Amino acid sequence: QVQLVESGGGSVQAGGSLRLSCTPSRVTYLGYSMAWFRQAPGKEREGVAALASDGRTRYADSVKGRIAISKDNAVNTLYLQMNSLESEDTAMYYCAAAPAPPSSLRLLQSTTYNYWGQGTQVTVSS
Repeated sequence: QVQLVESGGGSVQAGGSLRLSCTPSRVTYLGYSMAWFRQAPGKEREGVAALASDGRTRYADSVKGRIAISKDNAVNTLYLQMNSLESEDTAMYYCAAAPAPPSSLRLLQSTTYNYWGQGTQVTVSS
């Protein structure tokens, strides 16, 4: 089975930046669509950013202009660069992957993805 491991979370002040990383075990990210989701206590899991295997990207409206998803094939790592962080960004962030490219309308839907990481906590203090 594919296993995903997230890292890079932590506690930052509002307006600060973090870069999350996700690495798979046993497989390469090549050919996979990938995404970042987040879930805060008492809230539903929501899609933050997605990168399809064909290069398509999609971002949640709440993070556009502040967050960027990218992939470094040389080190087989997925990144989520987060800038201008707000208290509303506080959540557990999860990496997800799927072997088939989803339609654009499903790119930020959690049911699209087959494999999930264990999560990394991001806390933004005001």
